[in-house]
Amino acid sequence: MALDKVELSHFKQILLNERIEVMEALKTFGLSRNTDGGYDTNFADISQVTAEKGEADALIQPLRETLVEIDDALVRIEDKAYGLCVKCGKDIPLERLEAVPKTKYCTPCASLVR
Repeated sequence: MALDKVELSHFKQILLNERIEVMEALKTFGLSRNTDGGYDTNFADISQVTAEKGEADALIQPLRETLVEIDDALVRIEDKAYGLCVKCGKDIPLERLEAVPKTKYCTPCASLVR
C-alpha cells in the first residue's frame, strides 16, 4: 500500500528535522578546526594532534553517512518511491519507517544487506 500525502508529508518533516540536526553537528566539528582547514598545532606533541584528528574524523564520518541516507530518503519521497524497499520492491511497514525514517529496506532485506 503506497503512502498517502499526509504520511509522506509527515516523514518528509521528520527527515528534514533530522537533516538540520546532522548539519548542526557537522558545523560543530567544523568550528573546532582552525581557519586554514587544519587542526590546532599549538599542541606540544604532534601525535596528540593526529589523535584529535582521528577522533574527530571517526565522529564525522557516520554523520556524513547519515546525511547521505537522509538525502536519499528525501529524493525517494519526491520520486514517489518512499516506503518501498529498494531491494525487493515491497512496502516497508509504517512501524519500521517510524523507527528508521531514512531506511530504504524492509526488515527482511535489511538483514540481508548488513
